Amino acid sequence: MSPVDHVIRLESMIRRDKMLEAEEYFENLTDTASRKAACVALLHGYVMARDVEKAEELMQKLGGLGLVVSPNLYNDMMRLYMGTGQFGKVPLVIEKMRSNKVPLTVLSYNLWMNANAKLSGVGSVEVVYKEMVSDENVQVGWSTLSTLAGIYMKAGLVEKAKLALSNAEEKLSNCNRLGYFFLITQYTSLKSKEDVLRLWGASKGVAGRIPSTNYMHIVLSLVKLGDIMEAERIFREWESNCFRYDVRVSNVLLGAYMRNGMVEKAESLHKYALDRGGCPNYKTWEILMEGRLKNQNMDGAVEAMKQGFAMLQDCHWRPSDDTVMAFADYFERHGKFEDANWYIRVIHNLGFASLPLYKSLLRMHSSAQRPASRIFMMMEKDKIKLDDETSALVDSLNVYV
Repeated sequence: MSPVDHVIRLESMIRRDKMLEAEEYFENLTDTASRKAACVALLHGYVMARDVEKAEELMQKLGGLGLVVSPNLYNDMMRLYMGTGQFGKVPLVIEKMRSNKVPLTVLSYNLWMNANAKLSGVGSVEVVYKEMVSDENVQVGWSTLSTLAGIYMKAGLVEKAKLALSNAEEKLSNCNRLGYFFLITQYTSLKSKEDVLRLWGASKGVAGRIPSTNYMHIVLSLVKLGDIMEAERIFREWESNCFRYDVRVSNVLLGAYMRNGMVEKAESLHKYALDRGGCPNYKTWEILMEGRLKNQNMDGAVEAMKQGFAMLQDCHWRPSDDTVMAFADYFERHGKFEDANWYIRVIHNLGFASLPLYKSLLRMHSSAQRPASRIFMMMEKDKIKLDDETSALVDSLNVYV
């Protein structure tokens, strides 16, 4: 097998969360080329898992084996330290790169700047930036100036941020839209709608079809800036050009309508999206569920909740505790015994049942004089600690076992 084949196999193991298997596979590699290629994938797996100890061990092992460590591995280590809040270790990585004569890349400088912002403020960031400018091996591009602008914004230095963004614009490519949307996000944070729309217009000068994600981005920016009419105009532009109806774009407007009390427009948009072939995702149902709850459309909220909960096995989204209890309270107030029992089973299976939720259902069982042995079993599995009220309910319900 070639080094590339080994990397592909290792990456496959990591994607399937089989890190132990990946580690064993790496240890069994014998030729230097394969180990050198595979170590990048293994380290990336540790970074994704935020496993600092194993990542550091791997870096030490590579040094001991005499393998030349590339800038990418050092950058991965700095990303790991930033992600785990160990900002002080980033300058140490920079020192290590220099002592090993490993050239710093644009990403190296960007990470170093962000770490210094956390450690000692804007002054130390500007020192790093000036050093980067004088480094003949790298070219300052829009990403670095965007990083610098973000640091200025967090420090409240608005004029410096605007200047950095203006300089970043001069570095934008006419072959790729990525940089335009990074800067649009930052201009949105500065509440500069004029700059947002100007850059949006400039991004259209890049050759090629504008993807739905770009439309989603600009619509979201305009919603955040409070200009729903302009967001609607660009949304209609997207609709007239799209090949496939991507609900991620319509979800942005759907959420804006619901948050602003424009319920009829929200429901109309949802129906229209379905008619156009849009396939609702968990976010669609979350928006509808919470919006309908807020407007006391409980039948509609329950329908959206059921649709959304059916997707929870495949995503990390979970409804808020207040939302979970709103449905439980509704079922209890209206005596919807079967619905309440179905609901608690779903919540229990998804792993976020709580004492207040169980307490609501126990009160319903008590009022109906129905046995609750299954509820007790679920509570035991969920390791629910009983308070005095719940203990009294359990005692009263034992009569009906």
